[in-house]
Amino acid sequence: MNKVRVLFIGDIVGSSGRRALKEVLPQLKSKHRPDIIVVNGENAAGGKGLTGAIAAEFFELGVHGITMGNHTWDNKDIFDWIDNEPRIVRPANYPAGTPGRGVATIQNGGKELTIVNVMGRSFLPPLDCPFRTMDDILNKIKKKTKCILVDAHAEATSEKLALGWYLDGRVSAVVGTHTHVQTNDAQLFPQGTAYVTDVGMTGSREGILGMERQAVIRKFITQLPVRFTADEGKYQFHAALIDMDEASGLSTKVQLIRVYEDEFQME
Repeated sequence: MNKVRVLFIGDIVGSSGRRALKEVLPQLKSKHRPDIIVVNGENAAGGKGLTGAIAAEFFELGVHGITMGNHTWDNKDIFDWIDNEPRIVRPANYPAGTPGRGVATIQNGGKELTIVNVMGRSFLPPLDCPFRTMDDILNKIKKKTKCILVDAHAEATSEKLALGWYLDGRVSAVVGTHTHVQTNDAQLFPQGTAYVTDVGMTGSREGILGMERQAVIRKFITQLPVRFTADEGKYQFHAALIDMDEASGLSTKVQLIRVYEDEFQME
């Protein structure tokens, strides 16, 4: 069996997350030898959004594709370059005419992966239906590509699970992002789709979901407006490693990766 090994790295948050990527990724590349590396980058710039300079930094480190989410537009300079960067996808269920793209095909070393980004609608802005959006996308690309990874950026675990089951056997993997807490449910669905409700985040483990914790606590206590900033403490690094069969496009293995700063040792 010829396979495509994909390393998907969960939401990178602020400078702590970027430092984690820089320190951990070279060792994971050496150990696991992924063919294609994808990161969720919507929180990479200070916890909100992505800049062109940070995207370039990720690509320099060996990342092949970047997915986004509800913070896609938080750094306004993204409007200047997203249409010209084919390796970045924002949620495909934004209305027609939105800058950027929701689907991209990534190639590296003779291997190919199509990445799709969709955003849930429960407790998030009411975009187009992610289920029907995926139907439309698959009708267009299924005959052209086999290995397909879907970043399901959603708040509700039920919505992500529903999308995973809906796409079972139709895509290679559905990986959840957005809630920043790695869930212990990585599995292969019956028809061959790899699934995890949330890959987790890559950023400070000393904050709250990567943000400075005192501000978050103050918000809960006072219910007053509070400015959140990305925490710069010791990092945690969360990812999923997925093996996909090139011929069928179905997955054969999925495993979660969790790394804590100062605790990571290569075997």
